[in-house]
Amino acid sequence: MTGLEYVNGVLKKYAVDPNKAVQYHTLFLPYIMEWANGYLIDVKVSGSSAKGTAVSSGTDVDLFISLTSTTKNTLNEIYESLFSYMGGKGFTARRQNVSIGINHNLNKIDLVPGRRQNQYGNDHSLYVSKKNSWTKTNISTHIYQVSNSSRLNEIKLAKIWRNANNLDFPSFYLELIIMDALYNKTVGAIDTNFVAALSFIASNIESNSYFDPSNTNNCISDQISAVEKKRIATVAKNSASQKFWKYVVA
Repeated sequence: MTGLEYVNGVLKKYAVDPNKAVQYHTLFLPYIMEWANGYLIDVKVSGSSAKGTAVSSGTDVDLFISLTSTTKNTLNEIYESLFSYMGGKGFTARRQNVSIGINHNLNKIDLVPGRRQNQYGNDHSLYVSKKNSWTKTNISTHIYQVSNSSRLNEIKLAKIWRNANNLDFPSFYLELIIMDALYNKTVGAIDTNFVAALSFIASNIESNSYFDPSNTNNCISDQISAVEKKRIATVAKNSASQKFWKYVVA
């Protein structure tokens, strides 16, 4: 079996049902509409599902909740009220960095509430719970940049690798560094590209900075500590040096 055949088999193993995101959008929409109390603009499938980089070992579905710019509550109040509301409806909810995580039928759903910054456009303000602060972002920009990168399979392999090694490596950060690592690399050479990406991560994650393309004041690479970056670099270096694919991703 060639390396390309092996990694394609791994990708097939961790493939996600594309209908799942639609099903959870349908399930949660009535709850979100009730919670938003007239301030809802839209609920969009976002994150990995929208970008085409979802794997079955990661978050199953991300739903971005767009609230009107006239929403009266503070970002902290929006975030906390969504957490309380979902818990009150019988869901197992947990606070995450910018999202409320929900467990449902062995699946994981992330609800990301954002308030639009003005009446037009897609720029939104999000509450950042780890910093008790806020940030600006544009989910549409994220989806467009990643989904059109021609690196979806390498990103999915990287997510499978990250999850198997229990690394604290936020998905958008991972997507940005993979796209950087594979700039000008041959499209379709998934196996060799993935190894090259691991080597790049090992050599550069501790020094390179990555910024939200929709907000250059938001340094995505600041989301994890120097200690965790060193751990990621060590695991990436070890994985890139393996002789057998089964010790890299399986």
